[in-house]
Amino acid sequence: MQMDKATYKKYVSENAKKSNLLMNITKAFVIGGLVCCIGEALLNLYVRIGIGLETARTLESVTLIFLAALLTGLGYFDNIAKHAGAGTLVPITGFANAVVAPAIDSKSEGFIMGVGAKMFVIAGPVIVYGTIASVIYGVVYYFIR
Repeated sequence: MQMDKATYKKYVSENAKKSNLLMNITKAFVIGGLVCCIGEALLNLYVRIGIGLETARTLESVTLIFLAALLTGLGYFDNIAKHAGAGTLVPITGFANAVVAPAIDSKSEGFIMGVGAKMFVIAGPVIVYGTIASVIYGVVYYFIR
């Protein structure tokens, strides 16, 4: 049985789960802020134990990537994201999850055609379009300058 557009819209509006927008925004803000605070705490910790600022910044990023990948592998990242929504999309942790999750899902297909081929299914377009945008920005900046 096919539904027309109006019938489908009515069906969806009657059956779709209503979301609490204010609560979702608040959770995303708090969890995203917490991720950023953890990053800042790591940076301060690394600097305090005597690591140079540039190296500490790198270690901070590596640690956040490792923690996001570990939480994804253990199955906790999805549970956090279910409540935090966009708050888990803080670029570095969201990107780590976007690489690790498809790799884990494709593990049964082998390391080459599974993990290797599908690892960047989600993150790949981000890399491509980010690179293209940076090149365009660089060219525009070159001519403006």
